[in-house]
Amino acid sequence: MIRTVEEDQHVSAPVLAAYSYCEAVTGRQARNFAYGIRLLPAPKRRAMSALYAFSRRVDDIGDGDLAPEVKTARLDETRAVLDGIREGKVAEDDTDPVAVALAHAAEQFPIPLGGLDELIDGVVMDVRGETYETWEDLKVYCRCVAGAIGRLSLGVFGTEPGARNAERAPEYADTLGLALQLTNILRDIREDAEGGRTYLPADDLAKFGCSAGFSGPRPPAGSDFPGLVHFEVRRARALFAEGYRLLPMLDRRSGACVAAMAGIYRRLLDRIERDPEAVLRGRVSLPGREKAYVAVRGLSGLDARQVSRGTVRRRAR
Repeated sequence: MIRTVEEDQHVSAPVLAAYSYCEAVTGRQARNFAYGIRLLPAPKRRAMSALYAFSRRVDDIGDGDLAPEVKTARLDETRAVLDGIREGKVAEDDTDPVAVALAHAAEQFPIPLGGLDELIDGVVMDVRGETYETWEDLKVYCRCVAGAIGRLSLGVFGTEPGARNAERAPEYADTLGLALQLTNILRDIREDAEGGRTYLPADDLAKFGCSAGFSGPRPPAGSDFPGLVHFEVRRARALFAEGYRLLPMLDRRSGACVAAMAGIYRRLLDRIERDPEAVLRGRVSLPGREKAYVAVRGLSGLDARQVSRGTVRRRAR
């Protein structure tokens, strides 16, 4: 994206270089996230890239091939970097561009940096190999790794002056994060199983005869795998419906960013619902042209208006 001189004139060269590094990381690794943040003005886009780059660092530690004790030590080191940012100890000439960019973003926007501590806590759960008996248990994990990202992002977006029920915006941002994470869990069922991870609640797996797990391209013998997927899809849709109440509280471009990211995941959910066993054969994804279409719809406000009309219809019943 082209920046104007006015957008950059109050940002030092070292900080701009740090942001450029974070934007490169985001563009290279954030397949869905990047489509949304392209719609933001430069200061917000840069801040979101800094948040993504730090979050990516945390996720990469959790997903790596290192021994658990090494992962734990590196997560502790990353938390120490976050403490340094909070305490104002990161200088512009620091050799860690992610820390430099995030420190600047936290000065420009009221970002609740504690959300990144929650993200680290969630990755620690992964390192420990935790599993979840119930949806209530899984929600704790989802709130750490995704709900917190929603609340962090809201710190960058802000809410429109005079927005109704703006005090509930963090709650809706958190719920939208849960919707995205549950969609991720459905999409990555086989990949996670091959890595020794199971996220779906044990109660749900037992209910549909899927407790044996997912080690291949076919569901467990005698299971109702489509029933399990459709059950979780309905749960995710309910979370999306609740979380989308955030959109009317945001300015146009921030709302477009959220609508684009959430819209991509909702379309993924549609594909998974139509062919549940596809998630066992490989990763379900959208082509780039469809992601671009969703982004354009978000910028035009179509999704926000649809959500608004849907809210009105629910209230009228």
